[in-house]
This record gives sequence, structure tokens and C-alpha cells, in this order.
Amino acid sequence: MIDQPVCLTLIVPHQLRDEMFDFLTEQSDLVSGFTASQGSGHGTEVRLHTAAERVKGHADQTIVQVVLPGKDASRLLDRVRVSFAGTKLVYWTTPVTERGTIQ
Repeated sequence: MIDQPVCLTLIVPHQLRDEMFDFLTEQSDLVSGFTASQGSGHGTEVRLHTAAERVKGHADQTIVQVVLPGKDASRLLDRVRVSFAGTKLVYWTTPVTERGTIQ
């Protein structure tokens, strides 16, 4: 059976951004690279950490995406749970049906 690739998406509060980047870079046995973009968190479950976020009405967040085999995503999530315990990071995985490089 083939281990299907997934895209692991992590929603990271702005203040944990650099820590998450460093963490993922250190996981070189599982993570060959990742993509990050800015996001804005909205909703009743979103914590507004700063006065500026409370004025704006949304949380500054970073969206991090990693494509990797499903079993490696599970292993990476186990490590994230240990290293970022108590931070209430939001995550999800989605199946990747195709991937490649346009040359």
C-alpha cells in the first residue's frame, strides 16, 4: 500500500511564527520544505493577543503548509504537540492528489 501524501496546514499565532519556522527547519528527517503566508483569524475561538488585534477584530496569524507522506504528517504532529503544548495551534490535513514541479 502506498502512503498517500497530505498537506498539513498549521495556523500559527504571529508571536510563534519564528519559533515554528525554526522547529520545522530542525525536522529535516520529515520536512524537506514548507510554505508560509500571512492570515487573519476570525471567530469566537480565535484569541486576540494584542491591543492592535482587539482593535482590528482579528488575530494576525501565519498559515504554514507542509506536503509530506501521511505517516510522516502523523509523526510531525506528534512532535508539534510536544513542542507547542498549550498553544492551541489549529491544524488540518488534506489529501494531495497530484504534485510536481513545472520546469
